Amino acid sequence: MSNSYAQAVLRTTDVAEALRVAGQLLDLANTGELEVDFEARVSTIRELERLSGVMPNADWWSYGADRRGSSRNGDSPSECLPIFMSRWCMAQEDVEAFLAAAGNVPAMVRWDFSGWPEAPEVGLGPGGTRGAYVTVCVNARDLYLEEPATDHTVFVHVKQVEAQRAAWLAARVGLEVIGELHMAPL
Repeated sequence: MSNSYAQAVLRTTDVAEALRVAGQLLDLANTGELEVDFEARVSTIRELERLSGVMPNADWWSYGADRRGSSRNGDSPSECLPIFMSRWCMAQEDVEAFLAAAGNVPAMVRWDFSGWPEAPEVGLGPGGTRGAYVTVCVNARDLYLEEPATDHTVFVHVKQVEAQRAAWLAARVGLEVIGELHMAPL
């Protein structure tokens, strides 16, 4: 497991706007190798059914004070709610269906790619795969999906030693960074 460092660049109540900004950031990136990961916090059977349809064979585990099950143990997710679901290496084409299934559930889409471009204005060469992500968190303010919200947040991920790249990337899409840089375990 490695860590990236993430900084918010947009908060909006419009999911389409969040996806548009994520797309603009991805247009800057080296996406020759692109993976898309989905995660969601699920509290009800109905949410579980909707998300299971777009996240087949997802890993999941119970969360909260009464943790009592996981996919690893072969437990039934419907008997262990609330759960956290995760599915890695999904197709880019699945993003809209995932977000539609998520509805008002705290969820996130993370794009993992080959690297960020050179940022000569801040003295940085091209970035490598470590720390090269864009994340859209819907119905949540944080990367852990622990802070429910009625808006959605777009994060750029960078290496900690290249923190200035986050502001540089935000400026490239007409935005500014919001708040501090936060460690984001992957």
